[in-house]
Formats: sequence, C-alpha cells, structure tokens
Amino acid sequence: MDQYNLVKNTLDQIPQAAPNAKHIVGLIRKGGRITGYKLSDDSFVSKPDAVSMAKQGQIAGVGIAHRGDTEYLKAIPNGKENDNLGNLPSVSPEAQG
Repeated sequence: MDQYNLVKNTLDQIPQAAPNAKHIVGLIRKGGRITGYKLSDDSFVSKPDAVSMAKQGQIAGVGIAHRGDTEYLKAIPNGKENDNLGNLPSVSPEAQG
C-alpha cells in the first residue's frame, strides 16, 4: 500500500465535493492550534462549521478525521506537498477590513 492510500485510510469520510465547492486557503490559529479556516471566497469559518460544510460537499480537497471526540479536516493526499493543510498560511480574521 502506498503512502497516499495509507493516509486516505486514516480518514473517516471523504465527502464528494460539489462543483462549486470552496477550497481552504488559510488557517486561523489560536495558541498554535487550528481553530478555523479562510476559504477561497475570502470568508472565514470555524473548525466545526468547516467540518459540517465539508460533509455537505461545500469544501473540496478535504476528508474528515477524528482525534478522540473531535472531528477535523485533513487534506486528501494527491502527491503535492504545497496543498497540504498544514502548509497553508496562517491568517487572522480580525485583520480583515
């Protein structure tokens, strides 16, 4: 089994993204932990809202995983390092105008 399939097997769910689904372009962090995301339409969503949106196919390129009782998003492996969620820039919704 290659590393991409191995990572995909760690996901609880890989929702089918809608044709008009948004992409995650930035991470909102608090104390080093991801608390939300900036989407490709320049909107900001909390981590739980993003999980819900992804389950409904509104966010593309992510799967749902869990740690304990908490669900979170993980990038679906595609062989490209630069679109891994952990490699996205940190953003601050407070800095937006």
